[in-house]
Amino acid sequence: MSTDPIIRRFRTWAIAEGWSFLVLLLVAMPLKYLAEWPLGVKVVGWAHGVLFIGYWITATPLFTKLKWDVERIVGLGLASVLPFGTFVMERKWLR
Repeated sequence: MSTDPIIRRFRTWAIAEGWSFLVLLLVAMPLKYLAEWPLGVKVVGWAHGVLFIGYWITATPLFTKLKWDVERIVGLGLASVLPFGTFVMERKWLR
C-alpha cells in the first residue's frame, strides 16, 4: 500500500464510491422496482452522489501534484461509472 497521503485519501474515497455504486445497483434499484420502495434509491443515490463528487475532488491532486498522465485520467473516469471499476483501478494503480 502506498504511503503517499494523496493516494491514501483518494483510495479511501474510491473504495467508498465503489461500494455505494454497488449498493445502489444491487440493493436500492431492485427494492425500488420489485418491492415498490423508492426511498432506498433516494437515500443511497444521494449518498452515492456525494461520494462520486468526493471521488473527483480527491482525484484532482493526482493529476495536478503527482502529474498522472491522460491515460490514467480516462481510466479513473471509466472506473467511476462501471460496476466494480473503482476496485479494479484501486488494485491496478493505487497499491
